[in-house]
Amino acid sequence: MLRKLERRARLGEDDRDALLALPHQLRQVSAGAHIIRDGDRPDFCCLLLSGFAFRHKITGEGGRQVLSLHLAGDFVDLQNGLLEVSDHNVQMLTDGEVAFVPREAIKALALARPAVGVAMWVDTLVDSSIFREWVVNVGRRDARTRICHILCEFSLRLEEAGLAKHHRYELPMTQEQLADAVGLTSVHVNRVLRQLGEEGLISRQKRSIVIEDWARMREAGDFNARYLHYDTCAAA
Repeated sequence: MLRKLERRARLGEDDRDALLALPHQLRQVSAGAHIIRDGDRPDFCCLLLSGFAFRHKITGEGGRQVLSLHLAGDFVDLQNGLLEVSDHNVQMLTDGEVAFVPREAIKALALARPAVGVAMWVDTLVDSSIFREWVVNVGRRDARTRICHILCEFSLRLEEAGLAKHHRYELPMTQEQLADAVGLTSVHVNRVLRQLGEEGLISRQKRSIVIEDWARMREAGDFNARYLHYDTCAAA
């Protein structure tokens, strides 16, 4: 978490100490368990220490739209520090450890230490940038392009977090969950993944993914990493 926020803004030693001193409760949370439910009035913000989590919303008819994937080191709901009511669900994809930090402590730290406030602000802005890209992905790209795009994103984000190397990684989602992220059926997702393998773009074994040809995969996914803002954050 600290390394990630240091990439968002220039933090002093006192800022780092204050972040690490935030009060919190550690909990082991099982795969499938909810951290936040739509309509909750949470008194904490959640920091993911291990495992994977995802945000999603449920339609009135019960359909699920996955909105984002979160990795270890992510504050998955910093907006709870200011907003009174959660407007979506946060659920664990895998078993993991979560630190529950009182929202008032987050707010007080951000106001008392401007550099920390900027780092958290930038972090939520990058989340918003990723949300915008996912909206475009679901709304304007065809099925093959959607899946190529999200597989490219996962590769870069997992590498940035130290969880992958050379475009080889464990896909943190089931095909059903991936389908809910790209607005397709799991059958359609399976068909596209098989086609990508036949074309030599990827190879896979169970959830293990290897992007065999990054240049072709990036082109097939209409993928430009600008929205992840790695360069901007590194400069900050």
